[in-house]
Amino acid sequence: MNPISSDSRQALEITSQRAELAAIIEQYCSTDGTHPTPIPGLTFFRHASPGAAACAVVKSLFALLVQGTKRVVLADEVYEYDQRHYLITSVDLPLLAQITEASPEAPYLGLALELDARQIGELMSKMPPFLPSTAAVSRGLAISEVTTEILGAALRLARLLATPEAIPVLAPLIEQELLYHLLSGEQGGRLRDVAIKGSQSHQISRAIQWINQRFTQPMAIDELAGAVSMSKSSLHHHFKALTSMSPLQYQKTLRLQEARRLMLIEQLDAASASHRVGYESPSQFSREYRRVFGAPPLKDIALMRQSA
Repeated sequence: MNPISSDSRQALEITSQRAELAAIIEQYCSTDGTHPTPIPGLTFFRHASPGAAACAVVKSLFALLVQGTKRVVLADEVYEYDQRHYLITSVDLPLLAQITEASPEAPYLGLALELDARQIGELMSKMPPFLPSTAAVSRGLAISEVTTEILGAALRLARLLATPEAIPVLAPLIEQELLYHLLSGEQGGRLRDVAIKGSQSHQISRAIQWINQRFTQPMAIDELAGAVSMSKSSLHHHFKALTSMSPLQYQKTLRLQEARRLMLIEQLDAASASHRVGYESPSQFSREYRRVFGAPPLKDIALMRQSA
């Protein structure tokens, strides 16, 4: 009888972990949609069919699929991942996301855990020093192959839902273990750079927060650069490196996403929504909206409601 190789054992372990995690997510997701859990920052997702692309500003998070596939678009960059991969974002990013593979027999199942830069910084102080990143600023979104350590920590976190009384004590410890494996892994440099005060990634993270707090107002690049202690040229260069867009493009994307939400959820007309998010010209709003979402506002919202 041939012994099982280490690679085969690892593949079997990942398959077993994934199956158990899928069962837990199914147990706590009786319907399709987004399901917050009693563990702070942990959310489950379930969808029995592919859907239209949805837009949202995604905070710094760790996302994991155990079934199905998903496409994520950042500006003009397309990322696709499935049950073999995890996704991290190191800063708040306006994304388009679309479930591309799901069915009633094999629904899309996944989870997301919000990441805290303060926790990352505290954990880094307890870990051996890392070599500085080779790049000054790296993209704030990445996909990597999942490991048994990362999947195992995510599974242990999900298991805590069966013992609610243990969540306040054990959840922070398991989250710290998961963060340790993320920081030690292939994409750890992205998370470390943003957490290090004084780094260019950390400064751009502050610029992103500044824009998010006042995106409906006219943007003064001089004021933004001064707020994060950077020159205008350095701000523009490193902002694009981290987010794949300029500060003005980032602001415009936030405005268009919020206008889309206002029309879809609050049922505002296009003119009112465009004015609410800071546009002075309805025609400019319509042009830019169509360029981003592929259809003029009224048609896009009608298609989304029909799809829903």
